[in-house]
Amino acid sequence: MGVKMSKKITQIAIYGKGGIGKSTTTSNITAALSEQGYKVMQFGCDPKSDSTNTLRDGKYIPTVLDTLREKSSVKAHDVIFQGFNGIYCVEAGGPAPGVGCAGRGIITAVELFKQQKVFEELDLDYVIYDVLGDVVCGGFAVPIREGIAEHVFTVSSADFMSIYASNNLFKGIHKYSNSGGALLGGVIANSINAPYAREIIDDFAHKTNTQIMEYVPRSVTVTQSELQGKTTIEAAPNTKQAEVYRSLANKIANHTESKVPSPLEISELREWAAKWGDYLLALETSTIKPELAANL
Repeated sequence: MGVKMSKKITQIAIYGKGGIGKSTTTSNITAALSEQGYKVMQFGCDPKSDSTNTLRDGKYIPTVLDTLREKSSVKAHDVIFQGFNGIYCVEAGGPAPGVGCAGRGIITAVELFKQQKVFEELDLDYVIYDVLGDVVCGGFAVPIREGIAEHVFTVSSADFMSIYASNNLFKGIHKYSNSGGALLGGVIANSINAPYAREIIDDFAHKTNTQIMEYVPRSVTVTQSELQGKTTIEAAPNTKQAEVYRSLANKIANHTESKVPSPLEISELREWAAKWGDYLLALETSTIKPELAANL
């Protein structure tokens, strides 16, 4: 009698600073992958526990930590809820306000799911972790540090604080890469409407030895969809914005080779940002032409 080969489950972590559109992007990637027939779980790792609500008509779900506070033992299936197109939704949750470490929910939830072999039982193709990228420490570093995620992507706009957070993430990946940690797939450039925004994020990717996975414009379609409690893929499937998310999901599904980025030291990052600041000021005062950006 033949032995059944276990299916490869691809685990991906998507990081980004708070408010950058990380959960919006992740949920649309998840929805687009599910459209293609993949079995997907979205694993929310933000203490706000709002990663998966646009996959469930705006409804919030009980978190792993909340459930553990109510019961002494929890079965993984108690905290898994299905959403749009059969997507499995999980929220790790955070501590009670003012108590404990926000990363504890990720550590606890990941351990619970590993012990109970849930991913294999559900026959998943993808597990996508949506992780707060403001601090790459403690529980927030788990998908990288322990190599749980095979590929890591960061969502970043062209704003300095978003780039700063991405550069910190790159430092974390660099640090853990020698001990079996996850590697970087690339940057998802979000809210890229102005030409200079694309130039800035391209330059950052070039300087840190990575690539841009997709340019996602800021769109009112996303806002309209989220006001309905839905992803753009579900609420506005025939729009240009939905096509951008499908293109991004395809690139992630076909992505095979991640690598160690080259983060900038803080002094290098400040110097790099100052040059771009001078350039944008000159652009605004019409003393420089946009095509001169190549000389920065």
